[in-house]
Amino acid sequence: MKYSGEEALGLIETRGMVPAIQAADVMCKAADVVLVAYENMGSGLVTVMVKGDVAAVRSAVEKGAAAAAAIGEMTASHVIPRPISRVGKIVSRHDIDAD
Repeated sequence: MKYSGEEALGLIETRGMVPAIQAADVMCKAADVVLVAYENMGSGLVTVMVKGDVAAVRSAVEKGAAAAAAIGEMTASHVIPRPISRVGKIVSRHDIDAD
């Protein structure tokens, strides 16, 4: 999913893929957000990113972080309400829809 920075960006970082997938699933079910990308950061860290309006992203990240922490290690979460457009280039580099 292409991200160009026009919507809020939510990020959850976990240690391991299982809590990251759990977080992504819960975030997408909990609020009107779209899964944008994920990134394997190395050393077992995985970051999952969603976009949407600020309130939806805040709610999704809160619930996704709790879900990830319940089954594994949640290392960080953050919501950026209005990121600058260049952040979109970083996020889109690891687009889940890219081949």
